[in-house]
Amino acid sequence: MRKYFLLIILFLSSAFQLMAQPTADPSTMESHGKIYVVMAVCITIFTGIVIYLIRIDSKIASLEKKND
Repeated sequence: MRKYFLLIILFLSSAFQLMAQPTADPSTMESHGKIYVVMAVCITIFTGIVIYLIRIDSKIASLEKKND
């Protein structure tokens, strides 16, 4: 019973913290054009990770061919 009580208190305290956050205007980043910068950075990072994984896969495949 004590675990459930502590769990309920934890959920309630986190809910109050979430309500205390100031609300942001969703169009703020769009109006200043910053959303495009964020998207460009995300796409650049994602592309870099994909290229890195493809290079590692090709290196592993070549090592497997050498061992066989």
